[in-house]
Amino acid sequence: MTLPLRALLVDDERLARVELREMLSSSPHVKVVGEADSVKSALERIEELRPELLFLDVQMPGEGGFELLARLPERPFQVIFVTAHDTHALRAFEVNALDYLLKPVHPDRLARAVERLVEREQGKPAPAQGPTRQKLTEADVLFLENGAKSRFVRVEQLVCLRGAGDYVELVTADGQCTLSPRPLKEWELRLPERTFARIHRSALVNLTYVERVDRGLSGGGDVYLRGLEAPLPLSRSHASALRERFG
Repeated sequence: MTLPLRALLVDDERLARVELREMLSSSPHVKVVGEADSVKSALERIEELRPELLFLDVQMPGEGGFELLARLPERPFQVIFVTAHDTHALRAFEVNALDYLLKPVHPDRLARAVERLVEREQGKPAPAQGPTRQKLTEADVLFLENGAKSRFVRVEQLVCLRGAGDYVELVTADGQCTLSPRPLKEWELRLPERTFARIHRSALVNLTYVERVDRGLSGGGDVYLRGLEAPLPLSRSHASALRERFG
């Protein structure tokens, strides 16, 4: 990684761009190389400037930040969302984002986001070519549909993922459930292995939320998770691997 990272500010509010640029001017890790006030102009600036980082507004007149990312399935840059709201009535899909900042952006909060970016960039391998998605980390932010609205959720807030017909149900630490169209296998490949483990063909759990594992007569058992009333089944084929994880 070469510092400073070249950043593009995408926001329809000129004042918001000015304030963000001023706060970033003292950072040794980020250099603002351009601005855009719409999806159209952002696409042009991305092609021209090849930024390594986007500070991206979620809601803009016409098309917003998620529409921009939908046009860029292969993204050689990181994304930090900037938004005036922490929930949005937007179409449902998940985006692998480094962080999100609520307006008005606080300098200390911005500094933490940049620090997280630098730590991630220094510790990760070179981006893969093609449509392969990067491995998620516990600090990554997902954008998930929740009924009529959507919300930001950190990976570390996922308690478990379990099959629900043609969908996967994501249960978060606040007790809310979200249905995802992505198959459980894809989630297993993307979630950090040190934190998440498969316990059944239809269930993945966040190990930090496991309270106890009860062994069954058949070699399987039940996994009790903090915040869930009922345990999840532990299959015999995954039991030994899970017990090894707990030493």
